[in-house]
Amino acid sequence: MSNPKSQISNAKPKVLLGMSGGIDSTVSAMLLLEQGYEVIGVTFRTYDSMKESCIAKEKGCCTIESIMEAKHNAEKMGFEHHIVDFRETFKRCVIQNFIDEYMSGRTPNPCVLCNSTIKWGEMLHLADEMGCDFIATGHYARVAEKAGHVYLRMGADTKKDQTYFLWMLTEEQLKRTIFPLGDYTKEQVRKIARQHGYEKLAVKKESQEICFIPNDDYRSFLRTHVPDYKERVHAGEYVDAQGKVLGMHEGYVNYTIGQRKGLGIALGHPAYITHIDAKTNRITLGTNDDMWATELHFRPFAIRPFGLSPLTAKVRYRSQAVPVKKIDGNCIEFATPVWGITPGQSVVLYSDDLVVGGGIIQ
Repeated sequence: MSNPKSQISNAKPKVLLGMSGGIDSTVSAMLLLEQGYEVIGVTFRTYDSMKESCIAKEKGCCTIESIMEAKHNAEKMGFEHHIVDFRETFKRCVIQNFIDEYMSGRTPNPCVLCNSTIKWGEMLHLADEMGCDFIATGHYARVAEKAGHVYLRMGADTKKDQTYFLWMLTEEQLKRTIFPLGDYTKEQVRKIARQHGYEKLAVKKESQEICFIPNDDYRSFLRTHVPDYKERVHAGEYVDAQGKVLGMHEGYVNYTIGQRKGLGIALGHPAYITHIDAKTNRITLGTNDDMWATELHFRPFAIRPFGLSPLTAKVRYRSQAVPVKKIDGNCIEFATPVWGITPGQSVVLYSDDLVVGGGIIQ
């Protein structure tokens, strides 16, 4: 689906573009306008970062500064722009899930849930209200058709590909989605920004932090947002695979699977966190060899292979996709061992460069 515009008869189809104020969504607007779309910009207020101003300087995609920059860029390019307040929805759907997952001993990926519930779920509702045919975002991904079905496809820039965060999108959502940057590399996007006079934006450093976590410190966030934190989080035992007590830790939520540094314990050899038990407040330590596994369990799972094979899977955003041996119920078995399988993260299935499914690791 290289040109969704051809699907409709309108001479100038309308697109609702999600704008963050950053280079990717701004260049997306430029490309859509050049391709003849009527663009309407929208920026979501998802988190009241002003409340955290005493903790950290505002930055990211949902700050007042970025929202106003998005509005300024839309006005500069001559199209309509709206700011929509989704803070309550975001708090209920994304932030609460983030808190619940960490307090259950898992490591969540809030961007996956935000994309499906906010950036697509809510944007499509707005698109219908505004009479827009499509929605668009600045993600590095593509939409493709194969054998009569619509799939999410990896972006041309494999270093920036963001399909790992988008696996929850449904076929119906993808049919109305445009990814203007899908065929571009990041460097090409920066070049386009410079050509249009956005030099400052072209060199602006990108934030890799979770938008609602000041200073990328999720531990402090939990301490201030979980009412009974002190009752639930306290010192507990480090144990080995046989249950032998090795020492003490500062509370299970302060650690993640695969963590090696900052454990506060010396065993005479590199130790890694291999398991976190929130109910017993016990953390299991092991060696690097213990971090490898050939299978995982997941919940709830969406898969649309339609006969496509062979399959590969990614268990982390930056990890390499590995061959899938078989899928049996809620279990995936890999052809080769995988390092650092982490409950709460996503496992995403691919057939070549097409996304055919995904799930939350248990």
